[in-house]
Amino acid sequence: MTTAAISVPVSRTGHDTVPLSRLVAAELRWIFRRPRTLAVLALLALVPIVVGIGLTLVDRSVGSNAPSDSGAALLVSAVNNALVLPIASMVMTLTLLLPLASAMAGADAIAGEAAHGTLRGWLVAPVSRGRLLAVKAFGVATVSVVAVLAMAFTGVTTGLIIGGTDSLFTLSGTTLSLGEALLRILLAGGWIVLQMWAVGAVALAVSSWTEHPMLVVASVLAGNIVFTILGFLDSLKWLHPFLLTQNWTLAPADVLQDPMSTTMLGEGAIRAACYIVVGLSLAYARLVTRDG
Repeated sequence: MTTAAISVPVSRTGHDTVPLSRLVAAELRWIFRRPRTLAVLALLALVPIVVGIGLTLVDRSVGSNAPSDSGAALLVSAVNNALVLPIASMVMTLTLLLPLASAMAGADAIAGEAAHGTLRGWLVAPVSRGRLLAVKAFGVATVSVVAVLAMAFTGVTTGLIIGGTDSLFTLSGTTLSLGEALLRILLAGGWIVLQMWAVGAVALAVSSWTEHPMLVVASVLAGNIVFTILGFLDSLKWLHPFLLTQNWTLAPADVLQDPMSTTMLGEGAIRAACYIVVGLSLAYARLVTRDG
């Protein structure tokens, strides 16, 4: 007499169904425990304070002959202006410090863990590559948001301490209320965050192909410098719409005009979104074929 085999479904252990929130929380804890990340964020938060104090010691006539569309003119306009100070400080750091923060986060997310051997645990565990990339991308994006918010907070606080609430005037000469000024600063900060997300996406793409974090940082910053130089060449105007750094020093100043123009802001946002899509797509394509 034969006994029919009864198949009993094997219950899942839960290891492959780890909640996304738990993965994100672990990633954020790991990110904000890195001394270099905290050091860069602290340095960025100090920039508006140093700039604000420095500008109070500068004669207003200095730089008055600078072109109206130059970064120098924007910096001079930040003297005793709580609206311009945080935006001018963020524009100053767009050339190096903010991209450095995003590039470092992207480098540590994949290449850094690969160098320390901790990425292999992600790759061999029953966690989908898409979920892995989503967690890493969220961590990089969070670093950019925290960096910009820290600069905006210290910039507004420093500006209000130095000039008071009566110093919230636009480049057009109109005075804004505190609420209107904060909205414009948040708009400029949000636009800059989007640009940093694009830098982070590129860093993740490069990071997925190497195990050397410094190579990722060097590549991203070198690309940033090359893009900036190409943007100065009039003979390559056909290439300018494709450069991520195009109008980085000009577009944020549009929120300081009254009425506010959104042309360059819109073009820059679309361009950054394209870089984000391409960067994350390349990173995902590499991760799905990566074994260790």
